Amino acid sequence: MTAVSTPPDVTATPRAQVDLDQLRREVQTFLTDARDRGRFTPMCDGWLRGFDLAFSRELSARGWLGVTWPVEYGGRNWPNAARFVITEELLRFGAPITAHWMGDRQIGPSLLRHGTDEQKAHFLPRIADSEITFCIGMSEPGSGSDLASVSTRAEPVEGGWSVTGTKVWTSHAHRASHGYLLARTSREGSRHQGLTEFVVDMNWPGITVTPILDMLGGHHFNQVVFDQVFVPADRVLGTMGGAWRQVTEQLSFERGGPERLLTTYPLLEAIVAAVTDKPHLHGELGEVISRMRTLRRMALALTDSLDRGEAPIQQAAALKIMGTELEQRIVDFAIRALDVEADPAGNGPAALLASALAASPGFTIRGGATAVLLSILAKEPA
Repeated sequence: MTAVSTPPDVTATPRAQVDLDQLRREVQTFLTDARDRGRFTPMCDGWLRGFDLAFSRELSARGWLGVTWPVEYGGRNWPNAARFVITEELLRFGAPITAHWMGDRQIGPSLLRHGTDEQKAHFLPRIADSEITFCIGMSEPGSGSDLASVSTRAEPVEGGWSVTGTKVWTSHAHRASHGYLLARTSREGSRHQGLTEFVVDMNWPGITVTPILDMLGGHHFNQVVFDQVFVPADRVLGTMGGAWRQVTEQLSFERGGPERLLTTYPLLEAIVAAVTDKPHLHGELGEVISRMRTLRRMALALTDSLDRGEAPIQQAAALKIMGTELEQRIVDFAIRALDVEADPAGNGPAALLASALAASPGFTIRGGATAVLLSILAKEPA
């Protein structure tokens, strides 16, 4: 498998030198102190269910968001391996990192690849400072992971576009200041053509956000309705009608990170502690840990591709498929290994198991359904 070649305006940039071991120690020290003084309680799925803007701003103050971006856009020009170290530790500790996650993980890199100079200068420093936050408006009712079937339409009007349609499963749309929006600007050609990306303010007139509660009553999913929402022309991201390539590149940022194998890491730590005196489970534990180490190497390898300016679409899809299987296996293993009942109001392993069970139905869907990802692997690389 090979990565998609870079767009003409994207080139690999020499990166600043970073002592990754020292960086990891600094992040661990910060997180240990924050956890021990009760600043946060470790949780599973903290990158999707742990919205804490103040905590994200603490990370921003330490210069740990947008670290791979150019200095002039609020970054530190560090290699992607440095971002991997930071996010890996945040995930291992079960920290509440949802507030900045979408902007740091995928919207920022998309802006760097396809945004105008004005868009980069406006949005990127604000994302790095956790001044603004993003939600993702891709999936629609009846479309799911088939983004080529998007029907939300953007009609040209004086000065911009009028957007009408519905998005669903939009995490934290009720909290985000801004949103990424995928809409259809033309019905000519194939269904992969005529798609355009936009950046919107979530408080614009005509945007209605309705909660979708999970099985525990938690609110992070939403339905978002756009009713003739005016979007200025300067909020088009990238090429008009060329969003299919852009969005598939963006999804490689979403699918290829350490969160695809570390969502349930706090639960795995509880399993390790629980099976010490259960030798009949040691073999299974060893297999789970070995698989996690292998997937970690795959995820770390993707950082080199990103430093070269590539979008490793197929490699990221493969990691997401196998990471999904691992995460589900950890939840199943925990049910058998832990001597507790899941309790969202409890503490320790009981609460971790409850949060993992609540998140697990979405493992095979978010970031692309497994069937869709398998179709990506079956295709010839672009």
